[in-house]
Amino acid sequence: MKNNVWQIGAVFGLALALSACGGSGDQATDRDGALPETADVSHQSHSGGDHAFAVKSVPSVEDTYTENFALLDHEGKSHELYYYYDAPAIVVMVQGNGCPIVRNLVSDYKKVRDEFADQGVEFFMLNANLQDSRSEIAEEAAEYDIDIPILKDETQLIAASLEVTRTAEVMVIDPLTWEIKYRGPINDRISYERQRNEAQEHYLKDAISAVMAGEAIERPARATKGCIVNMQEAYDTAAHTEINYVEDVAPILAENCVTCHQDGGIGPWAMTDFETVKGFAPMIREVVRTRRMPPWSADPEIGTFHTAREITTEQRQTLVRWVEAGTARGEGPDLLAELDSSAPEWPLGEPDLIVTAPAYEVPATGIIDYQFPTAPNPINEDKWVKAITVLPGDSTVVHHALVGSSQEITAPGEGDDGDVFDNYLVGFVPGSESYVYPENTGVLVKAGGEYRFQMHYTTSGKATTDETRIGLYFHDEPPEHILRQQVSLNPQIAIAPNTPDHAESAYFEFDAPAKIHLLFPHAHYRGKSSKFYLIHPDGREEVVLSVPKYDFNWQHNYALEEPIYVEAGTKLVHETIFDNSSRNFANPDPDRVVPWGLQSYDEMLYGSFFFEWAEETADNIVHDELLFELRQWYGFADKDMDGAFSLEEMPSSMRDSFENGQLKPADVNGNGKLELIEFYNLQKFQQRFGGSR
Repeated sequence: MKNNVWQIGAVFGLALALSACGGSGDQATDRDGALPETADVSHQSHSGGDHAFAVKSVPSVEDTYTENFALLDHEGKSHELYYYYDAPAIVVMVQGNGCPIVRNLVSDYKKVRDEFADQGVEFFMLNANLQDSRSEIAEEAAEYDIDIPILKDETQLIAASLEVTRTAEVMVIDPLTWEIKYRGPINDRISYERQRNEAQEHYLKDAISAVMAGEAIERPARATKGCIVNMQEAYDTAAHTEINYVEDVAPILAENCVTCHQDGGIGPWAMTDFETVKGFAPMIREVVRTRRMPPWSADPEIGTFHTAREITTEQRQTLVRWVEAGTARGEGPDLLAELDSSAPEWPLGEPDLIVTAPAYEVPATGIIDYQFPTAPNPINEDKWVKAITVLPGDSTVVHHALVGSSQEITAPGEGDDGDVFDNYLVGFVPGSESYVYPENTGVLVKAGGEYRFQMHYTTSGKATTDETRIGLYFHDEPPEHILRQQVSLNPQIAIAPNTPDHAESAYFEFDAPAKIHLLFPHAHYRGKSSKFYLIHPDGREEVVLSVPKYDFNWQHNYALEEPIYVEAGTKLVHETIFDNSSRNFANPDPDRVVPWGLQSYDEMLYGSFFFEWAEETADNIVHDELLFELRQWYGFADKDMDGAFSLEEMPSSMRDSFENGQLKPADVNGNGKLELIEFYNLQKFQQRFGGSR
């Protein structure tokens, strides 16, 4: 009897909540909750400010084409709609925090998801609520056990294109045509007419089955009982027509885009005037919706960085709505036409020293081995570098370059390991030509010696000659602190074939307090996402950089606005997710086990970072090069990240030596492992008494 009373009370309480959330009986319906053929579906009147307008409750699905978009979910993972091109169906449910209807229907949605789990159907939720932040959505997901990605549409641009008005509505998209084949409720358990304990009609399940079978859906659009999503500004087309190029769009482009899109810049076309921008307007809309432009990949909710290329939510809205409203020019002068459209040769000003690498003839096609040219250092006195710019001779063929210096001179024929530097100065990729070192830090380049390059060339279809130059800027006086560079890498990676989410990681443990200044994740064609996180001595984990959608074509040096101070014993972990599946259009061969390799058809787990030892100055060196190298080695070979090699983790030669007794004396504590400090002491002993390491 108690159960029956509880059920009656629960249904009555939900009915009150539904009424508060959107009303009941505010719309004429037939008995199964669908709009009758003659119903007025433009009944909802929203008003606010100076504008009032109407939107449809049940948009027609006829000829409804879903354009591509990319959004982050509540966990900070990136999802692009067209990535799931090979799914038999894609389902999106409109979600909103605090909506009792959504909360009540989550279990129904998950049940449908589970029924199609082994058939490849993709399930998502979409939140376009102005009042819901991503962190709040994550809290809602945890509280209501939502294990489906909730895509956050903070611009409401995607929700508007999908004609969203209420939560709890589901849409079934057919990836063969990218048409919405069904939109409406999951089932009839909660309708405009009644709330049932058990659903009698399963609209979503039937719609998915029909799409997978290539069959027509009897009723492709149904009214949905859900909480209203405030889309007032998104649907205010009258206001959108007031957006114009002169007052609204050109200033955004001048501030964020012209530095690349100018004559001599790295952008494929120059934003020189209104007519040019108008011609590319559809492309601008597409790349903003898919977040390809501006080319900035960091999660906006984690960390702040110098020279970040991200634009604001309002700027994204302005650009897309301007295009959709007809690209009005407006009255007044053309800001872009008045700008100097030529990129400066040296963006940091005239360098103190320019060094030119030997010219290299790049063929029109084919794969080119890495090149390791050198150039003599013409200065016969020590110099502290404070900034550097890399200028490719032909930016269409220079994929990346590493630059450093060495006191030794490379003999002819020996320049095959250009990634070995006494001093690492910078890593160049398109879009990251310059690096101004943190204030009062520098890298010492001693007199004489040579500058070394590691050059990765890719062919462009036309034979050309590259002659890369570096511009160096020096301190007038020695800086207080030394800037150092290290890499968390793993040359032992083996990425499984036909795997969309293969994870690899490595770490570096700091022996002394340090300040981290810059992070640089690097992978090749299969890189999907990447992040750096700290494991503090107390075990607490902290993500300091997340790149949800890694783009091989746009790699960035993420220079922190404020350095991150870490205590001794802190581990900096670099993790990359690799997509070795056919859904990755850039993947050369999804059937291959992919190893570490320099060429782009292989892969790298490579997380570079610049830092300074907090207690080190130019007059007080605390850096230990041997310990530095061992830390990097342990960082990828020590799989469980406990700072020691177990027998299972040891390389075979080390394991044999340990089991044969040659290395056992180094195991001072007798735990059957080699802690890093034990191995370090062994290496120091061998160095001191003439052994080799």
